[in-house]
Amino acid sequence: MTPFGSAVRFVLFVNGLLLVVLSCAMVVPMLVDLGMANADWWAFAGSAGVCSFVGASLALSCRGLSDRLNARAGYLLTVSAWVLVSLFGSLPLYFSSLGLSFTDAYFETMSALTTTGSTVLSGLDNMAPGLLLWRSLMQWIGGVGIVVMAMMLLPMLRVGGMQLFRTESSDISGKPVARVVHMAALTVMVYVGLSVLCAIGYDLAGMGSFDAINHAMATIATGGYSTKDASMGYFNSIPIEIVGIVFMAAGALPLIFYAHLFTRGSRAFFQERQVLVFLGVLVGAILLMTAWNVDANHMPLWHALRVSAFNVTSVLTDTGFATTDFGAWGSFAIGLFFMLMLIGGCAGSTAGGIKIFRWQILWGGLVRQLRQMVRPNQILLTRYAGRAVDDQTILGVRNFFFIYMMTLLVLSVGVMATGPDFLSAVTLVAQGMANAGPGLGALGGPSGNFEALSDPTKWVLIVAMLLGRLELMTVYVLFIAEYWRD
Repeated sequence: MTPFGSAVRFVLFVNGLLLVVLSCAMVVPMLVDLGMANADWWAFAGSAGVCSFVGASLALSCRGLSDRLNARAGYLLTVSAWVLVSLFGSLPLYFSSLGLSFTDAYFETMSALTTTGSTVLSGLDNMAPGLLLWRSLMQWIGGVGIVVMAMMLLPMLRVGGMQLFRTESSDISGKPVARVVHMAALTVMVYVGLSVLCAIGYDLAGMGSFDAINHAMATIATGGYSTKDASMGYFNSIPIEIVGIVFMAAGALPLIFYAHLFTRGSRAFFQERQVLVFLGVLVGAILLMTAWNVDANHMPLWHALRVSAFNVTSVLTDTGFATTDFGAWGSFAIGLFFMLMLIGGCAGSTAGGIKIFRWQILWGGLVRQLRQMVRPNQILLTRYAGRAVDDQTILGVRNFFFIYMMTLLVLSVGVMATGPDFLSAVTLVAQGMANAGPGLGALGGPSGNFEALSDPTKWVLIVAMLLGRLELMTVYVLFIAEYWRD
């Protein structure tokens, strides 16, 4: 067998294991619906059977391979895993009593696993608990999968400057962690711990146990799926909103940062420069939006601070919860939310967007170039987290920005070709690529959902969600001829 053929078999083996894990996850909502005497339990049972059969067949037929996961296999594994898991994860929704088309079921599942939070469903308040739990569980699974990929795989693949975190993400207590398994286990432990604390916080704030568990999974995954059509606005509770703000921000920080915080104390804040910048952007945007709502929308100060703090945090972390229709706050608010949506959270977190560290590197490279124009003979360096950033990394980040904006424009034109207006098309694609949830236009805004969109529009947005979640280059490399040559 050729080396590339062996790598493909290895990818199939890992995908098989992922499908087996997915089938086990389907048992949880199945038992919930069975206990509630809801007929949809059979949809989970049948889907779990199909999923486990296909997964086990792939794993067993491709087992026994010792091929290492190199960059070439990593690209294929990353893309195929999200496409395949989304396909099989959509089966319970497709076969349930919801009566969804395949397009809607796949859209809902891709949105969940990429932690986007866009939904085609309505009537959530009266929906079967198993289906609500499955949506939240898929977001939670997708969130931890994204973090592991971002920490372990993307640095190896050198996607848009992610190689900066190859050593940084594995530096615990000053000693590099040799085994990827140890790093993955540490990341998952932090992820589970934050999820439990968030669920307890919601429960103590008065949300109710079932809603608390669902919203905790969606919050830490920065996914934004709710059990209510009105999202967080349904509860109209300041304690619940405070818990949401704290844990949405926590989900947008690098999960490995918490290990650094535990071992290094307050020094971790100054060593993780993207964390300080992210928190600064968050606080500044909240104050700016509060001032706008007081001045332009004539809101009382404390109410303006309340709604601004929650919704700005939700948009910047690309979570997608909402307590009100912030699309009606005016053009300035829409423009600021659009910018925050694209900025996103930190690398190594569940948040979407371009990521804070890329903005830092882009700014540093721009400043260096301007200084170099004044002093052309002086050797100047761009630094990130105390380390010099080489020209190849800066070029990778610039390429990432270019392809991100070009993809945004091309997909927006594609959406406009299916009917939506310019603002709706651009914001729909932007929220899809940023994995942010609601858009900002008339369609798919915070007060509605994506049910009314045509199937062609939904498929363009499915592509946008996948591209944004997998950092673009990981997908695009599969479309060049050199990749498939042995």
